[in-house]
Amino acid sequence: MIRARRSPIAGSVGPMIIVAALALALYWPLMLWVNAGAAQRSLDNGAELGCTTAIACATQLRNPVLPAPAQLGNSLRAMSVPPLAPTSVPYNTLITAGETVVGLLIASVLGIGLAVALVGSRAFERVTLPWLIASQTVPVIALAPMLAVVLGQYGVQGWLPKALIAAYIAFFPVAVGVAAGLRSPDPMQEDLLTTYRASGWQTFWKLRLPASLPFLFTSLKVAATAALIGSIVAEISTISFSGLGKMLAENSRASDTLALWVIMLYGAGLGIALVAVLGLLERLVTPWRAGQSR
Repeated sequence: MIRARRSPIAGSVGPMIIVAALALALYWPLMLWVNAGAAQRSLDNGAELGCTTAIACATQLRNPVLPAPAQLGNSLRAMSVPPLAPTSVPYNTLITAGETVVGLLIASVLGIGLAVALVGSRAFERVTLPWLIASQTVPVIALAPMLAVVLGQYGVQGWLPKALIAAYIAFFPVAVGVAAGLRSPDPMQEDLLTTYRASGWQTFWKLRLPASLPFLFTSLKVAATAALIGSIVAEISTISFSGLGKMLAENSRASDTLALWVIMLYGAGLGIALVAVLGLLERLVTPWRAGQSR
């Protein structure tokens, strides 16, 4: 009996719908609960909210803890139109996306190069790996302005310092993941190539590199989210005229929670989009893994 092959995408849709439905079902009562306290305090202070009870006012707060769906929808529409205006969230999302992608590309090149060196030389690994680990303990919020000042002395300004901060955060998972992938082939496979008198580079290209591709894309998905966080933190910590980080800082100072929720939704959507693109690229580059998962 032949079983029909089910697409991995189709198999993941059902659980996603269930989780989304559960989140929507819990959203309304959670929103009423977290906003009722703030609404009651406003009523006790004599604020005119156009309602008489805390539950009724929970959906009408100017700066709610958790916005009502109508409030969120109105703010989302107001901050998204026109989409290419310098003050709109879509435009600033594109700026942050560009910095993140450039940072991820730099991190990929640097991480893959380091992984090859780590696998190729045990001495290099012993000397370098502790310093690589130590580099990830430096707070980005402290490193970003320092790097911006140093690069600014050489005329490097704008989006490039943010991309470099993103690359700084993202290169480590790529290096570690690819190094693990390059070491993943079975020793018997290496012995087989040795019997065929394969050179070191032939073993690398025909065995180690293909074996490391799944590790590479897994690492890139982790690095993409790290690079996005790095870009946003760099925009907050340095002088920025655009980007999601700049909008977060401005609206945080203004205590505009509705705007903050909209910006966070765009940031989450950008992160999901980056991981989805990498997943699609992974299926194109490693088609044999799709066949194995069926």
